[in-house]
Amino acid sequence: MARDGDINEPTREFPGYPTSDDLRARSDVTPDPAPGVPPSAGGPVRGLLWVLGAAALAVVVLLGVQATGILPEFRNPFAKEQTDRSQPPLLKSIRDLSRYVAAEGDFQVVVDLQNDRRNVPDFLLNERTLFVGAGRVEAYVDFSKIAEGAIVESADKKSVEIKLPAPQLGETNLDLEKSYVFAEQRGLINRLNDLVAGNPNRQQQVYQLAEDRITAAARDSGLTARAEENTRKMLEGLLRSLGYQKITVTYTAP
Repeated sequence: MARDGDINEPTREFPGYPTSDDLRARSDVTPDPAPGVPPSAGGPVRGLLWVLGAAALAVVVLLGVQATGILPEFRNPFAKEQTDRSQPPLLKSIRDLSRYVAAEGDFQVVVDLQNDRRNVPDFLLNERTLFVGAGRVEAYVDFSKIAEGAIVESADKKSVEIKLPAPQLGETNLDLEKSYVFAEQRGLINRLNDLVAGNPNRQQQVYQLAEDRITAAARDSGLTARAEENTRKMLEGLLRSLGYQKITVTYTAP
């Protein structure tokens, strides 16, 4: 019969059970990874999260300090800059005008101009520009050209006859703010020439052609006839306010 002191001793049939001290000791030991199993990536991921969090915190702190105005404003070192080296305007002449602008017309023209060479492919040598030009033309009466004796007043001062010079068309003013190049085609040789020599007045021919087209359109638009009618109405209203009852306005041949 077994003794009392031998009750807790392990035997071959009843091996010893682990005690609480044995379990605590086992929990403090990190198990080695099994052969062929990659180690856990928890360490590198945790480090990366710490780096990202620190960077985000630094950005927030920097923006907050900048908002307080303590630090100077950060500027883009490659920001676009514009330098104006233009010379001051030079007054060349002054003219006294006696024009009455009686009508004004706004015109728009589409210029399709092409300069190329015969028997040369367009991809080598070709200049084609599609330009939309907007311009303004004035019709006026020059009162400084009224001849002597052109104003005849009746004896009773109730009627007056005025003979005026025919209305004229002013110069065409091309509005560069409303004019633009819609499309442009240039050959390889033309592009190489622009890189080597360049031509700042390359579009001058297109501008001049647009002005000529607008001037021709103004002549055929009846703008001078509108100027005659508006000038007549203006003088009739002015002279009637002075007491004249009959006003006759005629124009000399242009």
